[in-house]
Amino acid sequence: MLPELPPLPALTRAEGEFVDAYLEVVDLLGRINPSKVSHTYGALRAAQALVGRAAALRDALTVMHMRGETDVHTGTLARALRTLDGERRSGRVTVPGEQAS
Repeated sequence: MLPELPPLPALTRAEGEFVDAYLEVVDLLGRINPSKVSHTYGALRAAQALVGRAAALRDALTVMHMRGETDVHTGTLARALRTLDGERRSGRVTVPGEQAS
């Protein structure tokens, strides 16, 4: 049986869309990461999708700003990212250390 995940913190709809779009961008960047990708076609498809997801990220932030949500509540959003496996997902974007020869 899988362990029960902690509940997501309370977010506005725009904050939820911000977190979701951010993680989708991170996932796509992980698929494009030149230090980890093995085929150009998959990276190309991810790069093409990145444009749309970056626009969704921009739109979520625009909605937040237009509604007067001027502060980013980093603690709350960081909890949401951790709950949604953001640490592992963002780890695919990093460049691995050099291999010992």
